[in-house]
Amino acid sequence: MKTILFACVHNAGRSQMAAAFFNALADPTKAHAISAGTEPGARVHPEVVAAMREVGVDLTGASPTKLTDALAAQAELLVTMGCGEACPFVPGLRREDWPLDDPKGESVERVRAIRDEIRARVERLLAAEGAR
Repeated sequence: MKTILFACVHNAGRSQMAAAFFNALADPTKAHAISAGTEPGARVHPEVVAAMREVGVDLTGASPTKLTDALAAQAELLVTMGCGEACPFVPGLRREDWPLDDPKGESVERVRAIRDEIRARVERLLAAEGAR
């Protein structure tokens, strides 16, 4: 089974949404996702929790996780969320970067647009990885 690691700095928005969509849409016998951040925040952004609830994904129990070497070692692919120089790099791990805006503090409309872009990217990744 493949493990995909979605990572950003605070693990409180984009990477949480990506992992949640991936796990909701993937064939659980083929792949699953984890998410983490280099400097995890205190909680998932409330605007992200609300936007995901609108599409039937519950992030109320999710909490930001620290990206460690042990966590990264579980993954076959690291997907970073467009955090530029602050994005994590794990030597030897295949990496893909998705240039996405941070939803923190954005309007509900903007958070929805970011959410929908993440879902579309996750769907393409699922197809590319044969994880459906």
